[in-house]
Amino acid sequence: MTTTPDHWAPTDPLGEALHQMRMNGAFYCRSELTAPWGMTMPAMPGHIWFHIVTSGPAWLQTEAAAPRPLLPGELALVPHGRGHLILGAPGAPAPNVMDLERAAATDRYELIRHGGGGDPTTLICGAVRFDHPAARKLVEALPETIHVEVGGSPQQEWMHSTLRLMAAEAQHLRPGGEEVITRLGDILVIQAIRAWLETDPAARTGWLGALHDEQIGRAISLIHKQPDRDWSVASLAAELAMSRSAFADRFTKVVGEPVMQYLTTWRMNLALDALRSEQATAAQLARRLGYRSEAAFARAFKRVVGLPPGAAKRGGLPVAPSPTTPGHEVGQVAAG
Repeated sequence: MTTTPDHWAPTDPLGEALHQMRMNGAFYCRSELTAPWGMTMPAMPGHIWFHIVTSGPAWLQTEAAAPRPLLPGELALVPHGRGHLILGAPGAPAPNVMDLERAAATDRYELIRHGGGGDPTTLICGAVRFDHPAARKLVEALPETIHVEVGGSPQQEWMHSTLRLMAAEAQHLRPGGEEVITRLGDILVIQAIRAWLETDPAARTGWLGALHDEQIGRAISLIHKQPDRDWSVASLAAELAMSRSAFADRFTKVVGEPVMQYLTTWRMNLALDALRSEQATAAQLARRLGYRSEAAFARAFKRVVGLPPGAAKRGGLPVAPSPTTPGHEVGQVAAG
């Protein structure tokens, strides 16, 4: 089964991951809140929670960190879908957001009015997920939270221009405003990730650091772009004009796992995505990913994912997920 080439795709692996950050929104809401108020955002594995304060005070509290304030015009991401609290003040009662009365504006956008009648706060919140394996791999490497602050470098004014546009849409909701807000929310999530990648030293470590490495980053890019090729340690080393042993040692040191293990895991991530999004067959995926037989592909799939391809296609959950790259607890970015 052939795929249509993407002529706009970047040539570097980090650019590829950003290029593939096309998201599906599971939950978007505009919340009109009055003190005292609080909301528990439930765990949503595989999703990124985002919170944008358009007016009034708010606090973000995660299991790993003390509450921190969010000012109007600020954005916070919780990249790994972990449960957390959004509060009007530390210690405020925080019922589960799914238990609050919500009015559906569209099938993807809801309105929440909640609180005790005091000082007002308005939030835009959402949970989005990324389906492509390159994007998911990037998200795995992000820290526990990313906080985009008011102030900072003039070159990042574009982010706050987007935030101001979202606040204006939320304040005076016009026809089509829900769609504008959800799309702006998606853009802001990607902008925040890009800003973190450009400014935080943690973005130069682990898998992300490997993408910046001239030789290992090229090897990763070759694997991502040609997963069906009959790669070996020797053939990849030859592409980089490195000795086999030097390449193998450097890849393991920089990436954190052997190159052939990375290749197999990458192929199986592609396969899992195709099984669920395209309803592809095991035979099709065996050919697409360079396996000599369907049986060989199925064995590799079960070894990496933890269940057979047919069970994964029917919606079974992987029991042996691919290794993740630990991030720092908090990433913080200043935006102009």
